[in-house]
Amino acid sequence: MKVVIIGGVAGGASAAARLRRLDESAQILLLERGNHISFANCGLPYYVGGEITQEEALTLQTPESFRMRFQIEVRTNHEATAIHPQSQTITVQDLFSGESYEESYDKLILSPGAEPVRLPIPGTDALGVFTLRTIPDALGIKKFIQTNQVKNAVIAGGGFIGLEMAENLAQAGLKTTLVEAADHVMAALDYDMACEVQQYLHHKGVELVLSQRIQEIVPKEGELQVQLENGTVLSAGLVLLAAGVRPETKLAREAGLKTNERGAIVVDAHMLTSDENIYAVGDAVEVFHLVSGKPSMIPLAGPANKQGRIAADCICGLDSVYRGSQGSSVLKLFDMTVATTGLNETLAAAAGLNFDKIHIFSASHATYYPGAENLTTKVLFEKETGRILGAQLVGFGGVDKRGDVLATAIRAGMTAYDLTELELCYAPPYSSAKDPVNMAGYAIENLLTGKVQQFHWNQIEEIQKNPDAVLLDVRTHWERSQGLIPGSQHIPLDSLREHLNSLDSAKEIFVHCHSGLRSYLACRILSQNGFHCHNLSGGYRLYEIIQSNRAWENPELSAQ
Repeated sequence: MKVVIIGGVAGGASAAARLRRLDESAQILLLERGNHISFANCGLPYYVGGEITQEEALTLQTPESFRMRFQIEVRTNHEATAIHPQSQTITVQDLFSGESYEESYDKLILSPGAEPVRLPIPGTDALGVFTLRTIPDALGIKKFIQTNQVKNAVIAGGGFIGLEMAENLAQAGLKTTLVEAADHVMAALDYDMACEVQQYLHHKGVELVLSQRIQEIVPKEGELQVQLENGTVLSAGLVLLAAGVRPETKLAREAGLKTNERGAIVVDAHMLTSDENIYAVGDAVEVFHLVSGKPSMIPLAGPANKQGRIAADCICGLDSVYRGSQGSSVLKLFDMTVATTGLNETLAAAAGLNFDKIHIFSASHATYYPGAENLTTKVLFEKETGRILGAQLVGFGGVDKRGDVLATAIRAGMTAYDLTELELCYAPPYSSAKDPVNMAGYAIENLLTGKVQQFHWNQIEEIQKNPDAVLLDVRTHWERSQGLIPGSQHIPLDSLREHLNSLDSAKEIFVHCHSGLRSYLACRILSQNGFHCHNLSGGYRLYEIIQSNRAWENPELSAQ
């Protein structure tokens, strides 16, 4: 059996190695148009910023090591230019000699990946405008910065690459501005959670320009003039285009393979395309979202590796299936960590799910042990069942650990009730006896069992206008002196029982504290004394973060 693999990196290289482990006699040929068959593309921003100092550290496998260990023929700088399904051949061009030749296959695996979106605007081909996908891209950016002594940079796009490059360019000493067309960075996050990330970026000196698109890039007097749609012009020595990726599937489409409306290759659970002899894996394929069941495109290294393994299994006669992606990811941003898994609100609404969400603010480990840091957790759940649909976490310690637990819970179809029962590893330096994951389960359980009702930050303006509603602040006097929700009444929690007669039981009471815990206690007191009570999810802390973001997004609002 002869298997040809087009493209290396995560999916293609994983498929090749798995094929050899399963079939020692198979003839395996891997074609890669670049110099590297397997490299750490997730590490490229850290090489540009100097965190990774050696170029060799980015190379996971070389053609020579692949040949020696796996007896796999690797041809770098060879590009497949056409697939001929009827004859089961491909046309290959040697990029050094320019010569083309035909190569036959019994089975073909496509792993072309995704390419950076090149904005359809004038000036993207100017000197100093870059994208970041490969090792040569990273080398080119780093050399350009050093050679031209670049002092400032503009990044177009606030996704993973954009944010990681914002961190690394800033740490390399460049004044960095990030321009994002949406109203918040990192599309996997909801707006409220992104606000905390944005507040931190401001603190670290990264300038954010949101809800703006770049109209044109103009070289002028040794700099690049970046013109925004609102008329603002940003000057930069370097511009990085990081406005997302799209599947690189021209080869598949020209071969007549089925693709979706966004150009991704349609595959079944065995990673088989519409042709019985051609498989496809990685960033170029359409997958099903594990939680929603909807077709999705989730370009991440973990799924690509798993898909490569499954394609190899199926070629070798094993009945392996891919059960879907859930988009689990983690991002380092200076000292902050951001993790997401499952659905956010936009995706849950698009899937037609009846969901709600909770926000909790917990310590990363026991507060009496030195070094505890708070982390913000948002969990989406299905109202009818309590099934966990998605989670977003932002903080400085223990974020990845809780993200992994919640990702596992989602994969296992767990509910909030299951989260309360998880027996997680505990010692004061690592966690609390009630871990933040347990606390998320308790918070949702309280809602599902009717022990409390809640409201959210985006409902506050309507509540302020409602004469039959009372906003009640149960924080301390000192906390309230540092900031408050306009129109709110103040009764500290510890004196609430003595002041119940100052509240009108005919009105709905909307209670808040700093994080939502004390206001939950207040709601339990009020509800058992005949009041109709709601608890603010995320508390005043979340409200204040969002209001701060709105102030710098709309300076005229802060002046009012």
